Amino acid sequence: MKIVVSGGGTGGHIYPALALIREIQKETTDAEFLYIGTKNGLESSLVPREKIPFKSIHITGFKRKLSLDNIKTVLRFIKGVGDSKKMLKEFKPDIVIGTGGYVCGPVVYAAAKLGIPTIIHEQNSVPGLTNKFLSRYVNKIAVCFNEAKEHFPEDKVVFTGNPRASEVLGKDGIQGRLSAGLSTTLPAVLIFGGSRGARPINEAVVKALPELSEKSYQVLYVTGDVHYETVRKEVELVGNPKNVVIKPFIHNMPEVLAGIDLVVSRAGATTLAELTSLGIPSILVPSPYVTNNHQEKNARSLSDHGAAELVLEKDLNSQTLIQHIDKILLNMENLKDMKTKAKKLGVPDSAARLYELMKQLVKQKQK
Repeated sequence: MKIVVSGGGTGGHIYPALALIREIQKETTDAEFLYIGTKNGLESSLVPREKIPFKSIHITGFKRKLSLDNIKTVLRFIKGVGDSKKMLKEFKPDIVIGTGGYVCGPVVYAAAKLGIPTIIHEQNSVPGLTNKFLSRYVNKIAVCFNEAKEHFPEDKVVFTGNPRASEVLGKDGIQGRLSAGLSTTLPAVLIFGGSRGARPINEAVVKALPELSEKSYQVLYVTGDVHYETVRKEVELVGNPKNVVIKPFIHNMPEVLAGIDLVVSRAGATTLAELTSLGIPSILVPSPYVTNNHQEKNARSLSDHGAAELVLEKDLNSQTLIQHIDKILLNMENLKDMKTKAKKLGVPDSAARLYELMKQLVKQKQK
């Protein structure tokens, strides 16, 4: 099978795509891939690192307000469709899948117009502009949250989950803890705000450090590269608590997550897929700065089922942070109950489900 994958802009669109590719590569040696992204997106560095053939088009996103930039975007879209058609005719894929980001617009649209089977994968509970546009043209729409179904044509929607959920399973939690500098005996909470960090979470943690240093659990606190040096200086002022490990970034997140009891984080779709797959309770602080406030809606899909505690950013401070951590980590019955509920929401075979959907579409086209 020859497969074109397109997705870009943020890790939330790229990591599920890479997880899907790796799943297919495990299942068969006959698959050929072409990844189409943008030169300026994160995909331009992540995809070639995986030794996956990569090509780029030039495209920008629409502004939600009236703007002259939108005229330029329309022209870039038209050119992007033309460039994509050339790449598709040359590669001759059996199927094209878009995993999100505005780069998918011209690529998937071009494929649909050429009669190539197409799928879009929507990670969030509320879809963005690109996937709403593409939903009219694609064959199938794979979703990760049941809440997303109402935004798409009913006959096209298939619930598959997020392929990233499959990648975090089967890791050694003890090795994950040791690699992060954690004890293998104390309960552990991981606090992070994404690859770049989140200032409100960092501020709450720093102010909470004196009290956290007296707790019977340990904290792995990931600041994000941008904030690390500033945070380190502030931590030194409070004496470097022995039960708090501080890192700028974690490169082996699946292994580390396997050894974690509780997570405090934003509510990005990929993170939530990982947490539910592993059955890890969470305290979610959704970013209020994302399109359609989709992170809060993502978070509520867990908190409404008892798998997470939801804390709005405006309500986050050192005291609310500690209160929520204590409520879960210091109450074994509560911790166990939340683990069970989180696990029920997980879709550990999500990559396989998505691959199966792809195979079905290709078979239908061949008949």
